[in-house]
Amino acid sequence: MRVRIAGILALVLLLLAGCTGDGGGSGTGRITLRFQSLAWQQESVAANQELVKEWNATHPDIKVEYVQGSWDSVHDQLLTSFEGGEAPDIIHDASDDLADFAYGGYLADLTDLLPARLTSDIPRRSWDTATFGGGIYGVPFLQEPRVLIANAKWLKDAGVRIPTPEQPWSWPEFRRITRQLSGDGKYGVAWPLKEPVSASLNLSLSAGGQLFHRSADGKVEIRFEAADQVVPRTIHDQATTDRSASPTTLGSGGSDTLPGFFGGRYAMVPLGFSYRQQITQQAPKGFAWQVLPAPAGADGLTQGVSPQTLSVAEDSPHKKEAAAFIDFLLRPRNMVRLALGDWMLPTGTQALKDPALHTAKDGWATGTALAAHLRPAPAQSVRGYPEWKDKVATPAFQEYYSGAIGLGELRERLEEDGNLVLARYQR
Repeated sequence: MRVRIAGILALVLLLLAGCTGDGGGSGTGRITLRFQSLAWQQESVAANQELVKEWNATHPDIKVEYVQGSWDSVHDQLLTSFEGGEAPDIIHDASDDLADFAYGGYLADLTDLLPARLTSDIPRRSWDTATFGGGIYGVPFLQEPRVLIANAKWLKDAGVRIPTPEQPWSWPEFRRITRQLSGDGKYGVAWPLKEPVSASLNLSLSAGGQLFHRSADGKVEIRFEAADQVVPRTIHDQATTDRSASPTTLGSGGSDTLPGFFGGRYAMVPLGFSYRQQITQQAPKGFAWQVLPAPAGADGLTQGVSPQTLSVAEDSPHKKEAAAFIDFLLRPRNMVRLALGDWMLPTGTQALKDPALHTAKDGWATGTALAAHLRPAPAQSVRGYPEWKDKVATPAFQEYYSGAIGLGELRERLEEDGNLVLARYQR
């Protein structure tokens, strides 16, 4: 009898112990949230880790565990973790990677989880980048305009007009100036187009390009129209007709162009705003550089962006707590810290007012002046975009920019082959 009673008591104690756990193995009743960050620059990693420590110091019942991820493999890694039921609670990604995850049911709809303070602080145009089918599946918090990084002395010696956000170059003026700056084995511009699709599409918004057209029934069709062709034709003509753009950098990444830029081979390099951090670290002593706005078209300085986002996994048992951590991470003061760490712009209107983002040093003021002109990237909500980009658009743009194919074949491949890809996702 005593053995039986002892066995029952042991079973009861075991069940009670199980009830006090948090699913993360602590057995203390404390919730543990896994936050996968894609921060990679030293300052950015430090800012994220410091904020996690601050949260943990003031929230003893909700511990956040920092997990380091990688931009290079995040899509496949997340897909595997979603399907295996091992996704982190809080997910750092980019808005142009969210559509398939959102429609696939892997991400939580944050509409009713986020506080009014946060939803009102970020502009509607930024929320649109993470809104799919009426739900919000990520909080856009950092954004990066494309700018021109220029050799200041070269431009000054050439006597060209220096553009400002108030009076930018037009695309035809930009082409003329790069011709003027070229010669004797030197080039007015070096386009790093190893990943040509996002650059081509996002900059084309300035000329009124859309490429993806959604009909009343919600289906998307690709149409490569005149406005979509302005930027690609400029790049193509600079590289193959004018010889004002270096042909050897068309297959390069942004970092690959910096040695030639510092060495006086290129007058300008179109880069994401965050590249300024590498430039400040790597530029030779005395090298004078400046940040210029990208050229403007019929729609002014408008360009597309895919902001960095924070999402919550649908399978997370602690969605409210995860949303509370996101709110903490993106308080205006903290958002500024993250922006400075990543050398990018915050989406929040309060954070954008911070004086640290309006200094002339390192071109911060020029970049911040572009924030109001940033719009969702054209492919933001298009299902099947990753496959279209990888299998159709990337090789087509690469061949066009190198001169291997003409504009007509580029259009045919983007439209005909592209629409076949998208059709499989729209049945």
